[in-house]
Amino acid sequence: WVPPGPHGQQHWPEGHPACGGRAQSPIDIRRQRVQLDPSLPPVRPVGYQRPGTPAFTLANNGHTAVLVLPPSLRLQGLPGGFAAAQLHFHWGRPGHTGGAEHLLDGHRAPAEMHVVHFDAARYANASEAQHHAGGLAVLGILLEVGADPHPAYDNILSHLGSIRYAGQTTAIPSFSVQDLLPPRLDLFYRYNGSLTTPPCFQGVLWTLFQQPVRISLAQLEQLQGTLYATEADEPEPQPLVDNFRVPQELNQRPVLSSFPTGDPLWCHAGEIVAIIFGTVAGCLGLFLTIHFVAKRTR
Repeated sequence: WVPPGPHGQQHWPEGHPACGGRAQSPIDIRRQRVQLDPSLPPVRPVGYQRPGTPAFTLANNGHTAVLVLPPSLRLQGLPGGFAAAQLHFHWGRPGHTGGAEHLLDGHRAPAEMHVVHFDAARYANASEAQHHAGGLAVLGILLEVGADPHPAYDNILSHLGSIRYAGQTTAIPSFSVQDLLPPRLDLFYRYNGSLTTPPCFQGVLWTLFQQPVRISLAQLEQLQGTLYATEADEPEPQPLVDNFRVPQELNQRPVLSSFPTGDPLWCHAGEIVAIIFGTVAGCLGLFLTIHFVAKRTR
């Protein structure tokens, strides 16, 4: 999200040493290389449907759109008691289809949402927790383009016009945050990584859901074309676009999955084709054997 030059991504480690670490995020998840771990429990949000607050705060911090979440929103199914802190987005630019941070087999989705949580049993807030291994847990949701607008995302995207410039905030009515998540919370990839922006602290437990959420093209364009990375009084406003980090080296880290990563339909189709070819080849072989035996006998 920083233009090429002295402050580009390749220079982050100069001011933030952790950005040059060996456990950085995001990554390109190669599905044939992940390790199946069926013992991983499903992610279970608690309080997401009823946030218990009349309004949320939506802000433009110059890097992304951030929705502050109350710590009454909790996550179960993780090794620890995690409370929500905020959610934010990553996207590309108008006219381009790629903007997510995590890749699946080299494919970059149009956008990605991150829901950040901190270990409330050990730390007072996310700012404190980010300095410690396992202090943060982030849910990653890939956003793809579908035919219809997603009503839950309109609760956020329809208010982006109120935070067009960096430093602006607005209050929006609270809503069910769970409606932003994919239906299947038991299908996910899990690995240890980092924050994807400076200071890039490592020790983040990442959960990337296998199912994407589909928003409309118009909703994606709201993300891509509404916000600025500069303040309102800047003489040359800079559009807030391409705020995603390039994929980082895995460096021997294991990536776990809660489900078999092969596509069942593809596997079944492959098995059926193999059976058919095997049967045909076997029948042909048997026929030729009988033919040659009969010919030799005659």
